[in-house]
Amino acid sequence: MRRFDDEDLTGAEFRECDLSRARMVGVVMHDAEIDGLVTNLVVNGVEVMPYVEAELDRRHPVRLLIRSDDPEDLREAWRQLRDDWARTTERVRSMPANSEHHRVDGEWSMVETLRHLVFVHDSWFRRCVLGLTEPFTAMGLGPPSTTDEEDEEDEEDENGLDRSAQPSLEEVLAVRAAHASEIETWLAQVTPDQLAQTAPVPDDDRWPPYATGRTVRQCLGTVLNEEWAHHGFCRRDLDKLSGQGSSQGSGGNRGTVPHRSGPD
Repeated sequence: MRRFDDEDLTGAEFRECDLSRARMVGVVMHDAEIDGLVTNLVVNGVEVMPYVEAELDRRHPVRLLIRSDDPEDLREAWRQLRDDWARTTERVRSMPANSEHHRVDGEWSMVETLRHLVFVHDSWFRRCVLGLTEPFTAMGLGPPSTTDEEDEEDEEDENGLDRSAQPSLEEVLAVRAAHASEIETWLAQVTPDQLAQTAPVPDDDRWPPYATGRTVRQCLGTVLNEEWAHHGFCRRDLDKLSGQGSSQGSGGNRGTVPHRSGPD
């Protein structure tokens, strides 16, 4: 275990780091920000995450629908998520040219975020919910990898992704619209019993590697959580590009949010 004693970490940034079981004793934290998968966080003897989760639910009631097992709630959650993305899409179109391709603080651009959600749909909905084995959409963008660049390229090749792809916003939106239609058609007729069934995950080595044994409901939950969380990130970054400051946080960051209900 690494130990830091009497270190000045002012302005330090920890990205894609595992800080599980970390202890901070006698530290000073002014204007600090924590984004990521955070559970069982104790601050000065108080477990704070129940308060954080409750506040997020108050700010974003759609989270309650996303966690529901009622198909009608899930249909309404999907409708709200789609409406949120539609408004954000119209917003970026009114901003200076190429705003959809701008990165903020090293995070994904809006187009890259949408490409990641294409990958989420292919992996967690088409493969895990529907049990399909067809190739992934080439423009999809997988999660950040902790392997070296060569290994990451091999991994993405196996999934059929094109690392050199540079699609326009309209090209990504066209794919997103087709994917949304698939989910809407499926949600329109799904039953509670079907949601509770074990997901028909294909028995192969393709992404995601952790889905075996999950229920259909859990895999769908990953899709919905990803849609909600990444919309929050995108809106936050567009606020910064517009000079409005940071929007209210949605919790997590782009490298760790998939783990809220299973890595994507």
